[in-house]
Order: sequence, then structure tokens, then C-alpha cells
Amino acid sequence: MSQGPLMPKATAVWLVENTSLSFDQIADFCKLHPLEVKGIADGEVAAGIKGLDPITTGQLTREEIEKAQNNPNHRLKLAESRVKLPEQKRVKKGPRYTPVSRRHDRPNAILWLVRNHPELKDAQIMRLVGTTKTTIQQVRDRTHWNSASLTPMDPVTLGLCSQIDLDFEVQRAAKDRPQVEPQEYSGTLMPAEISTAEPEPSEPFADMSRPKPAQEDIDVNSVFAKLKQLKRSDDEE
Repeated sequence: MSQGPLMPKATAVWLVENTSLSFDQIADFCKLHPLEVKGIADGEVAAGIKGLDPITTGQLTREEIEKAQNNPNHRLKLAESRVKLPEQKRVKKGPRYTPVSRRHDRPNAILWLVRNHPELKDAQIMRLVGTTKTTIQQVRDRTHWNSASLTPMDPVTLGLCSQIDLDFEVQRAAKDRPQVEPQEYSGTLMPAEISTAEPEPSEPFADMSRPKPAQEDIDVNSVFAKLKQLKRSDDEE
């Protein structure tokens, strides 16, 4: 899609008032809808906008306008700019700027990041807090000059970084971390289907087809003989 002119509505107002171009030609050049151009011609749209001459601004030439007026199928083209601007070189971003009032909170933020997100690399902490690698190492080793009074504090609440930047760095560190395989345990828990299942109801009637256990035959004479022996021993006593 080609680039439209500067101030397209003002340019369209001038073209409607000063040329015999069709609504489609003006709409195509100004990147507007033909009905919007028709509204400009009827005075319903852009009533308070002053027309902008595209010829004086170097966006169109008279020859291009005359060619389009003679040929309704011709589409207007922007004139090439005679002034060539030099290409802007990308400037490498420096370290994150930290306000002077917040610089004394950076060690507290580093301590919070080291404790709560140990997967973060030093370069990521440097981007978030705007500190140096030496300071990060001193906080980790407890060799910082103020390590005795350091308190872990969230860098987002301190205003050192945004929550979006913190979440982005944490997700990036999580992707780089190797996956831990689950350990195998000797015992396993019972599935919920078995542990929560209702006990099976007992059968009210026994299976008569099964064989009954064998019963020993009782000798009546031997039983009475033992009773007589016991009675005699009681009388002797």
C-alpha cells in the first residue's frame, strides 16, 4: 500500500475545490472513502478544514493533476521528494536508568530476585534492576558492604522495573532451564476410583452347590465313659 499525502482531508478539500478530478481519484490519492470525498464536496464533511495545496508542498505536480483530469482511469502518484534524509543509525541501548532516589534500593531488589527467582541469570538481573555484575555477586556472596541490613524487596513495587518485564525474563529463564525427569518411587497410591468405590454387598444366600466341610463322627459311649471317670474322681475327693 502506497503512502498517502500529509493532511489527507485538507488535501482532499483543495483538490475538490480547485480541480475536476473524480471522487474516486481523490479518494485513492488521499486514502479516503469515496463517500467521504463526496461529503466534502457537499459540505457535510470537513466543513472547518482549510484546503492544503499539494503543489506548493511538493506532494503533486501540475502535470500529474492535468494528466489525471484528462484520463479518469489515471491514479495520482506522490511526487518524489528532492530532499534525501540520511538513514538513522540504530543507537545501542545503554544500561537502564535508575532514579537517584531509588538507587539505594537496588541491592534489596537484587536480594529478592536471587531468593525468589534463582533461575535468573546475571544479565537478566542487570536488565531488570540496572545494576552491575559485581554488585550481584556481592549480594549473593554476602560480601556487600551493607549486607547486614539488606531486606529482600520486590523490584516492581520499588519502581525499578515493570511486572511485564519481570514476567518476560522469568519465562525466558524457565525455557532455558533443563527439564527435570520425575523420580520413580517404589510405592504408589491407589487410584481414586478404587479408594472411593463402595464396598461390594455380601450375598444373603450361600452357594449350596459348594461342598460342605467334613464333620467328625462323635462316639456317644466314649463321651459317657469320660463323664463317669470325671464323676468318680470327684467322689474320691
